[in-house]
Amino acid sequence: MDKLHYERKLADKGYKYVCGVDEVGRGPLAGPVTCAAVIMRLDDIIDGVDDSKKLTPKKRARLAELIRENAVACNICCVEPQVVDEINILEATKLCMKRAVEGLEIKPDFVLVDGNMRLDIAFPQMSVIKGDALSYTIGAASIVAKEYRDALMDKYAEIYPAYGFERNKGYGTAEHVAAIKEAGICAVHRRSFTKKWR
Repeated sequence: MDKLHYERKLADKGYKYVCGVDEVGRGPLAGPVTCAAVIMRLDDIIDGVDDSKKLTPKKRARLAELIRENAVACNICCVEPQVVDEINILEATKLCMKRAVEGLEIKPDFVLVDGNMRLDIAFPQMSVIKGDALSYTIGAASIVAKEYRDALMDKYAEIYPAYGFERNKGYGTAEHVAAIKEAGICAVHRRSFTKKWR
């Protein structure tokens, strides 16, 4: 499928600033949920933009840099584990996406949202299931969000070396679960996700 299908249809209807928004980090036991919102130029496409999960780390890092350099607007937001525990991961994801979109320097006139969520925003929006693979702008957002969150988890790995965050990025690998059982949880763990091992 043409990855500019949604963007072109919206452009034909007169929407100039189409924003894609995506999240990373819904499933991990530790770290924030992270969202990126981007408005991309559609007359100068960056080759290789795809679902961030399909890219090698090296390619993803290069693309993230290109996207941030060339985007009309780009904004990244995090919602911390304490908020995830307080309002649940679905609500935290929607809040994170809302903040990412509303924090853009140039306001979008249409928003493409990855998944099947509806956001509490003032802009027209459309949900696109598997949007990170089907939409150029959502794919770009997924790459930026993934790269940012992975770098953040690498920093947390230096502060909390027991958990192997540099390898697992907070996800519940066997190594990570074993570390929780042995050392307990740290400040960046989601308490609601780690109850059974504490």
